[in-house]
Amino acid sequence: MIPGGGQPNMQQLLQQAQKMQQDLAAAQEELAGAEVDGQAGGGLVRATVTGSGELRSLVIDPKAVDPEDTETLADLVVAAVQAANENAQALQQEKLGPLAQGLGGGGGIPGLPF
Repeated sequence: MIPGGGQPNMQQLLQQAQKMQQDLAAAQEELAGAEVDGQAGGGLVRATVTGSGELRSLVIDPKAVDPEDTETLADLVVAAVQAANENAQALQQEKLGPLAQGLGGGGGIPGLPF
């Protein structure tokens, strides 16, 4: 219920929307700079991605390299990158989820990854 029974204060609504937009931009910038790790093969392969999912580094322990079995190495690389991306998605939910709720819903906002 609106105090006084009048119309909502449009200036106040615009200010709130602008603040939420600024908070969202700040959270997205923070995600782009954050780094998240994932691993496979008990740590033989480690991938690092940004909070927005960009692959930054890949470390392969020499013990994982078998010239006779490159397929297993490829599987470990894929698994490590997938694990890192899952961790990045969890970080996105942590950082952007509350902002999405404030924008009027628990998801389905066009252009946002949740």
